[in-house]
Amino acid sequence: MARVEIYTTAFCPFCIQAKSLLRNKGIDFHEIDVTGNPELRAKMTELSGGRRTVPEIFINGDIIGGYDELRALEEDGGLDSLLAGGNGGAN
Repeated sequence: MARVEIYTTAFCPFCIQAKSLLRNKGIDFHEIDVTGNPELRAKMTELSGGRRTVPEIFINGDIIGGYDELRALEEDGGLDSLLAGGNGGAN
């Protein structure tokens, strides 16, 4: 099973949507709430290649992006492949 990590803040609507999408698919994930924690936010920014917005979603250590990217993967059918260990339709 894929390892899914999602960096969030407490009241971010896109974070809530991303977590809902994952939960509806029955995907376990590790949530890292960066609200009020500059050290965790700095780690997120470093791991994501400089992105400072939330959510930031990682699958098996690879950056997926935010909610829009997660939703696009789901709509294109690539999310299931990625979660199963594939490349999500990437070339």
